Amino acid sequence: MRILIAEDDALLREGLALLLRGEGFEVSAVSDAEQFLTVFEETAPDAAVLDVRMPPTFTNEGLRAAIEVRKLRPGFPVLVLSAYVEDRYAGELLAGGAGGVGYLLKERVGKVAEFVDALNRVVDGGTVMDPEVVSQLMSRRRADDPIRSLTPRESEVLGLMAEGLGNQEIARKLVVSDTAVSKHIGNIFAKLGLSASESGHRRVLAVLAHLRA
Repeated sequence: MRILIAEDDALLREGLALLLRGEGFEVSAVSDAEQFLTVFEETAPDAAVLDVRMPPTFTNEGLRAAIEVRKLRPGFPVLVLSAYVEDRYAGELLAGGAGGVGYLLKERVGKVAEFVDALNRVVDGGTVMDPEVVSQLMSRRRADDPIRSLTPRESEVLGLMAEGLGNQEIARKLVVSDTAVSKHIGNIFAKLGLSASESGHRRVLAVLAHLRA
């Protein structure tokens, strides 16, 4: 599997490349968004890992590049990295309502197993949010936000969904049955107004509800 990395910090870029090659990935690495888009068109990678902030303005070049390649190849797996919790960036990336996206804090890269697991989930079409991002977003909800109608257990389940866990993994983590998890998820969808006929992936849309202002 071919992974394209875009990261302006040379040490982190080379570290990521070394880490992923050690896990059996074929890796290309560039230092800015312009190079990223060029190499993307030339090599057709299977997934990408991008820094949110890159030259020349160090604002959201990586995010814009991630959104651009997902327009060119809908569903193309992208995992973006940030040094800070910047929920507007995460919300914009998820706004298409499709899976295959992840948002991690850079500190998570040091936890190799977690980082590789997150990348694999994204490649498989999942949506992965950093636990710290989820935690901060849960504390920023407005009084009229439907998220606030969730029970503590439903909030816990939604948080684990946002981290990319499937029903069985959530059940094991919470030490409950698969049936109980399915019931909680059904309640979450109902409270957030996500019907079975809703366009887009309901799990992704539920996670997106965390990120709306």
